[in-house]
Amino acid sequence: MSIAVEFPTFQPALRIISAITKAYPAAVTTDTDHDFISGLIVRLTFPEGYGMTQINDRIGVVTVTAATTFTIDIDTRLSDLFIAAPGSPYDDQSPQVIPIGEVSRLLTSATQNVLPY
Repeated sequence: MSIAVEFPTFQPALRIISAITKAYPAAVTTDTDHDFISGLIVRLTFPEGYGMTQINDRIGVVTVTAATTFTIDIDTRLSDLFIAAPGSPYDDQSPQVIPIGEVSRLLTSATQNVLPY
């Protein structure tokens, strides 16, 4: 099991995907609280071995449903199944959801920037 950085320098930080449904919209579960807000724009990355290669590097808008779950406006119904733990040699990387922007006139999701500048 991969663990996200506990105190990242920028929040919202990337989170590890532990499950994703074959649906539209797709429901995503992260392995820790994601701290996302609805309207956040994210990119999904799926390393080799985890399935769902059809949506690797796809971008979508998040609708938060719980502390570790959200839906995303990406259609995964025709994608390969998600493989949560493919095993060696694929256990060095994990599927991730990476915040890249926000649907808003004001930046409200960037809640913490602790860089020493």
